[in-house]
Amino acid sequence: MIKLGCSESLPKNWSWVEADEIMDVRDGTHDSPKAVANGIPLVTSKNLVGGQIDFSTCNFISQEDHVAIARRSAVENGDILYAMIGTIGNPVIVKKDFEFSIKNVALFKFDKSEEVHNRFIFHFLNSNLATRQFNSNSRGGTQKFVSLGNIRGLQIPLPPLDEQKRIAAILDKADAIRRKRQQAIQLADDFLKSVFLDMFGQTLKKATGKVRFGDVAKLDAKMVDPREEDFLDLLHIGPDRIEKHTGKLLPAKTAREEGLISKKFLFDSRYVLYSKIRPYLRKAALPDFTALCSADMYPIKPMQGVVTREFIWSLLLSNFFDNYVSSLPARANIPKMNRTELSNFEFSLPEYEKVEEYSKIVRATFERDKKTLKSLQFTNNLFASLSQKVFAGEL
Repeated sequence: MIKLGCSESLPKNWSWVEADEIMDVRDGTHDSPKAVANGIPLVTSKNLVGGQIDFSTCNFISQEDHVAIARRSAVENGDILYAMIGTIGNPVIVKKDFEFSIKNVALFKFDKSEEVHNRFIFHFLNSNLATRQFNSNSRGGTQKFVSLGNIRGLQIPLPPLDEQKRIAAILDKADAIRRKRQQAIQLADDFLKSVFLDMFGQTLKKATGKVRFGDVAKLDAKMVDPREEDFLDLLHIGPDRIEKHTGKLLPAKTAREEGLISKKFLFDSRYVLYSKIRPYLRKAALPDFTALCSADMYPIKPMQGVVTREFIWSLLLSNFFDNYVSSLPARANIPKMNRTELSNFEFSLPEYEKVEEYSKIVRATFERDKKTLKSLQFTNNLFASLSQKVFAGEL
């Protein structure tokens, strides 16, 4: 078994090296350049997502500030970016279509290296061996960070260049299979949004047949004390446990594990969960179990024979509903959507037969999603096992 820093545990011709011995390792600016309306994107740790750079949420800086940052940390094709703050990691190999700057992001440069392959390093940065080193050296409370010194001192089990390329090729192929599973789930989400828009997009906006949300769905879940024995081992769902846009529920802890003391809503599979906190809007879920949710959530029970859970869920995630929320007056001290505002939302009610038809499509899609998700989890486990073996020289 490979042991960190122990040369005897490595295969023949491999050696332990520190990152800055084989690469030029830098980081982006630590300053906060003034944001401008139009300019050069400033990429931070939060913009590194799923092996890519998400420019949609970047601030822009002036050309002058960009030039100043580039003197220290100019980004080129083939470089690797690595998040240093918050969710540490998420490496990205740069494919540069336009200029951008970086802030609080580590930069691995390969332009002068003849003994290291960037895709090998990319996969190593995603490996458990690298993650363990960074986790042991990370600092901070709620906002974790890892220093440039720790990144430069990252210990890497380095094989010869040809072996690096062979390992990278193996992991590239395995990763491609994993990403196809992820794309299949994303396509299913996009499909449901498209079907909802096609079936109800025009109907919802009609001037006739309007109803108030409060007339077709009720916020009647009771509040309970999570310290009571009946509720201690129920899961607790907060807005952060719902994936934005898709509504997928993320792993959660029980009331006992969280040590909850204040009253919570009790819900079951009859309800739709909706986050009322403005930073967490576009978060709605269809639970299939009994659990607790925070007061920052609305458990919503659709009226039987009028609307369905699946319809309400998609309605709350739609642009149509989001436009209504955006039109409401902002309250700086209480950035929440209150019950009255939710109840007063108006839309034209589709025929129930059509609503039920859509719900059957959603349920069938969810069933296929479950199978795909199981396949993805299996593939992820295989990839993690494969990654562990290749960086131990066992393949």
